[in-house]
Amino acid sequence: MSPRSASVNEELRRRSRERLLQAAVELVDEHGYDATTLGAIADRAGSARGLVSYYFPGKRQLLQSAVHRLMHRTLEEELEREPRTDDGRERLARAIDAILGLARDRPVLMRQHMAGLLQAEGFVQCPEQRRLSELLSDTVARYGSQDVPADYPMLRALLMGAVFAALVPGVPMPVPALRAELFERYALDWELGVPPDAGTSGDRDAEARHRDLSRFFATEERPDRS
Repeated sequence: MSPRSASVNEELRRRSRERLLQAAVELVDEHGYDATTLGAIADRAGSARGLVSYYFPGKRQLLQSAVHRLMHRTLEEELEREPRTDDGRERLARAIDAILGLARDRPVLMRQHMAGLLQAEGFVQCPEQRRLSELLSDTVARYGSQDVPADYPMLRALLMGAVFAALVPGVPMPVPALRAELFERYALDWELGVPPDAGTSGDRDAEARHRDLSRFFATEERPDRS
């Protein structure tokens, strides 16, 4: 049997990493951070346990990358949903709703993610975090910013602050109130994005998509949308 080509090996490594990211968010979402072990993540991913440490320094870094993946794919999905739009104000509203929606719908994951950012390691500089940064920077630019390097970090800080406020145990702020504050700051009409009181059609299908995270961790190549 001839040895595998470099491209085949690279594809196998990419798929292994994808499966580990997906397993991490699923298990932490189901059982919490402390109850989720690296061994359990490897088992859920169908990977050798040594591969976890090959790709990630530890559990905290793995979870950060996994949640950043969930965040940037959620944001990407919301920005590109139908009807597609290039309107900067609508896209910023969608971005705010996407991130606040994760705080509302995935509180265990997002609370652990925020806790991880306060550890000594801070942000994990990984492809998932960079893609999230690119999407938010592009959103700020389309909104009309004349100084994206300054306005993007401010949007990021405001979103992080809103997520933190929504998740503080015992004294959480309601997401609609946080949304209203952000929309007022950016002069966005309440009807933009996905207003909390808009209602949804196809609730059963929406719930199934909410439970199934596999679309965010697809192991096939995704088409280039640039």
